[in-house]
Amino acid sequence: MVYLLIGQDVLSKDTALKQIKEKFLTPELAQFNQDVLYAKDLDILSFQERLLILPVKSPKRIIIIKDSQNLKENIKEFILKTAATASSSIVLVLDFAQRSYKDEFIRRLSGFAQVKEFKATSKPDAFALSRQIEMKKMDSALSILIQLLDEGEKPERILGGLRYAWEKNNTASPQARRKLQALLACDIEIKTGKLKANLALEKMVISLCGFSDSLC
Repeated sequence: MVYLLIGQDVLSKDTALKQIKEKFLTPELAQFNQDVLYAKDLDILSFQERLLILPVKSPKRIIIIKDSQNLKENIKEFILKTAATASSSIVLVLDFAQRSYKDEFIRRLSGFAQVKEFKATSKPDAFALSRQIEMKKMDSALSILIQLLDEGEKPERILGGLRYAWEKNNTASPQARRKLQALLACDIEIKTGKLKANLALEKMVISLCGFSDSLC
């Protein structure tokens, strides 16, 4: 079974993805039966290995590929050749930031996939990213971050926008101080070359979304 989620409305796509997970996975075993992959980092062998993993005490596994517009050509061809007859235990979710009507891959997949399209919303910015982090919605926050970087937003502007958003709130609280410390640590990692900018930002977002309010 294949789902195509197409569009830039991150929140609506997250809701659709949540519904897919609830349909096929039980909450207790969801973490063992889903993979989230990123198209730009995915190679054909790694993808094929994921397809061979059996579900854990569940009839289904879900494989989610983010930014599927960046899939390599050999993976696209493999999906087109096998998706219609693939193992019934695999639910493949391809997440596209946008649809090009000249895209032959999407057109051919649409013949046997369930397609959900979402209208573009206003262009995301650091304030939208901040809101998703504050709500601890890691998937949404990472999606917005990747979109900002793909659209050419500079890392320092993203960090600056987050700092401005959080400094408007109570900077004296332990939670606010921890956020600002995370921003500073990320900035240092980028400027010293310890990590590439996109990796440093992703690491920071994951860390911030994982903060426990009781510990902040």
